Order: sequence, then C-alpha cells, then structure tokens
Amino acid sequence: MEIRRAKLTDIPQIMNIINEVVPIMIAAGNLQWDDYYPNAEVFKNDISLEQLWVADIDGRIAGAAAITTEQSPEYAAIGWDITQTAIVTHRLVVNPEYRGQGIAAALLQQAERVAVQRNIKLLRIDTNTKNEATQKLFPKMGYIYAGEIGLDFRPGLRFYCYEKELTNEN
Repeated sequence: MEIRRAKLTDIPQIMNIINEVVPIMIAAGNLQWDDYYPNAEVFKNDISLEQLWVADIDGRIAGAAAITTEQSPEYAAIGWDITQTAIVTHRLVVNPEYRGQGIAAALLQQAERVAVQRNIKLLRIDTNTKNEATQKLFPKMGYIYAGEIGLDFRPGLRFYCYEKELTNEN
C-alpha cells in the first residue's frame, strides 16, 4: 500500500467509493454524507490545495482522506481553541472491499506525518454519532474524546470530536 497525494485522475475512483459507502452509511442510520456531500468538486478543491491523500493498492484507491488545518467554528463549543493550529482529518473514507485492512489507520498515520513535517503538535477529527467504526478506531489511534457538537452545514446531525496531542513518544 502506498499513501500518496491524490491526483485529479483519482476522482472517478474516489467518487465510486463514495457512491458505494453512502448507502451503507444511511442503512446504518449514519446520515453524515448523502447524494450531495462529499462531491467531486469538494475533492477537486482538496487536490488543488494539496490536502487530499489516498491509499493506493496496485493502482486501486482503497481509501482517501483530506488532511487539512480547517477547523469548524463549532469546535469552539467544546472548549477547543480553534485559533491554535491543528491538523484536522476530514472526509475519511475506505473502499468497502478493503475494510478491516488498516486503511483508515494508515491514513490517520499520514495525518500524523503531515503534522510532524509541519511542526504541528495537535490533531483533531470529528465523526457522526452514528459512526461506530470510527468511534472504535480513533481511541485505538490515540485520540481522546473531547465532546459533542452540531455542525451548521449538516443541520440536525450530531458529531463526536476527538483530539490527539503529539509528544516525543508518538
């Protein structure tokens, strides 16, 4: 598996994954994503900002994540100082064919590498309250639960926030 920056030519594969994953999420009661978000334009923007990463296995996209410094203003509601620079992982997705193979963990490890390269000690992430898989994964990766918020751009949904502080031992 190679973790690399996404290219525009990866978008069709990424959108195929999104189109497979969204119905699975909805069936599980997780309404975080839908037919409108995330979309190809969001991923094109991530690529233009050089913040979209993919897990590539023999030319097939096994997963993707936007690794950014974009913090939702709502993060402040749980006491986070959003003026403090943090690496924030958004739009983490794994191709269903590769579930259980460590793809999400590898993408979160890439977020840590980006943080180290940029000398940023703080990582943050949020997930829908109905996403049980990420709620198990994030603590395994050293993230600490910090609280629950709503996001203005996803009305009616609730999200759990997690944070990880990098130390010399990480």
